[in-house]
Amino acid sequence: MIILYFLIAVLFLLLISLIAKLVNRKKLFNSFIMFFVIIIVLAAGFFLDSTKSRNVANAVEHMKYWFQSPIVKTNTFLQDNFDVSIIKIKDSVLIDAPIIKQLPELPRGCEVTSLAMLLQHAGVEVDKMTLAEKIKKEPSTYRKENGVIYFGHPNDGFVGDMYSFHNPGLGVYHKPIKDLADQFLPGRMIDLTGSDFQELKIHLSDNRPVWVIINTTYSRLPESRFQTWQTPSGPVDITYKEHSVLLTGYDEQYIYFNDPLTGEKNKKAPITEFEDSWVQMGSQAITYLY
Repeated sequence: MIILYFLIAVLFLLLISLIAKLVNRKKLFNSFIMFFVIIIVLAAGFFLDSTKSRNVANAVEHMKYWFQSPIVKTNTFLQDNFDVSIIKIKDSVLIDAPIIKQLPELPRGCEVTSLAMLLQHAGVEVDKMTLAEKIKKEPSTYRKENGVIYFGHPNDGFVGDMYSFHNPGLGVYHKPIKDLADQFLPGRMIDLTGSDFQELKIHLSDNRPVWVIINTTYSRLPESRFQTWQTPSGPVDITYKEHSVLLTGYDEQYIYFNDPLTGEKNKKAPITEFEDSWVQMGSQAITYLY
């Protein structure tokens, strides 16, 4: 665009110069020289202004992209999102969190019962039955055709019947649980899924229990204990040993947790085996911030 303005100005100057010489008017020529200079300055100013405008526009687009882009989950959640230097990982921790049994009302309600314990520790007065009613439900019905199982995905909502083993069902994973918890502690819930086990210790060291998905053996399961379901969200590997507990502490050898199935407070399991099973179940965890 600047080149076009320049060429037009030059052609205009040549034309005026020719006319000035023909009429022999020096003042006229000098006036048009001044006019030419003004045209060049204005064109240069327009170019610079346009360049600045483009730079500002590019900057705005970059900012929009930065704000709109989702945070990529890594195994360093705290390092990426918080100043963890102020939280020291303790050698051992044991948190006094409420213990709630899922039975007899919720045979498959370990996830919402563990969430009730977490929320109550955070000061929220809510019971397991309220959470069982409010948790998002996945509407798919169970069917098996030619050896293939079709059912729901636990990250889309609670799958099946929570209240009775007489009907098909399983449970729910971290996404619907986090969404439900957000209703009671808006802006304070954090999803630690995909984190290193060490990061869970940071939160425990800060006296905040951690909701997790595990299995009922608290150790890594053989592949034979899993089956693949076809769901509206794609295939998912499922085990009926799936379980949820509330982590309350650890030491060098053991992890401690409130178990909604047995009703045992600060139950313990070997920490290395527990970590292996937690990773096998997708490293799912949530907790809250003060």
